[in-house]
Amino acid sequence: MNKLLLTLTCIIFFAGTTYAQENWKLKTEDEGIKVYTRAVSNSNFKAVKVNCQVSANASQFVAVIMDIKNSVTWAYHTKSATVLKQVSPSELYYYSEVQVPWPVHNRDFICHIMVKQNPQTKVVTIDAPCLGDYIPEKDGIVRVKQSVGKWIITPIGKDKLDIEYTLALDPGGDVPAWLINLFAAEGPMQTFKKLKTQLQNPAYQRIELPYIVN
Repeated sequence: MNKLLLTLTCIIFFAGTTYAQENWKLKTEDEGIKVYTRAVSNSNFKAVKVNCQVSANASQFVAVIMDIKNSVTWAYHTKSATVLKQVSPSELYYYSEVQVPWPVHNRDFICHIMVKQNPQTKVVTIDAPCLGDYIPEKDGIVRVKQSVGKWIITPIGKDKLDIEYTLALDPGGDVPAWLINLFAAEGPMQTFKKLKTQLQNPAYQRIELPYIVN
């Protein structure tokens, strides 16, 4: 969701630019959640990486990510999220609006989510690029046109997963430095804390997805 995904989505950050060669630098850490940043070539915005471990199986985690309408409960500053097209159980397009502090305009984006699993390692990859013109732009909202996010979900034991989320973006329009810093650190941290809580929701506890092997 990408969500900045985590602006997320995550909420809204990975661009079609290439990463610089600098190492990831730890920006903040809390409750086992680590948020890293690093420079991106040809961009003024840093890429973000989040790493943590969660108590869940792969089906439960993917089910939360694919439950678009309920992403408003855990994705940072997400005002709305609506599925536009369900291609298959493991692929969809959705629209989301991200609420941004005044006086900056809200952002919106269209995300294409594709879930795949390696049958040998059981590692699940969720690719989440954004599409700038899938639907017309709305007045008063700035469209995020360059954004790519990616989840790598690795089983590390019974009902335990290692989660890596990477995100980089061009949020469009004029964005002040304080807002960039807010979403680069606070956004991913708050998103993942709420995501951990969401995973414990009884609605996801017995889910088994046909395209995921736990």
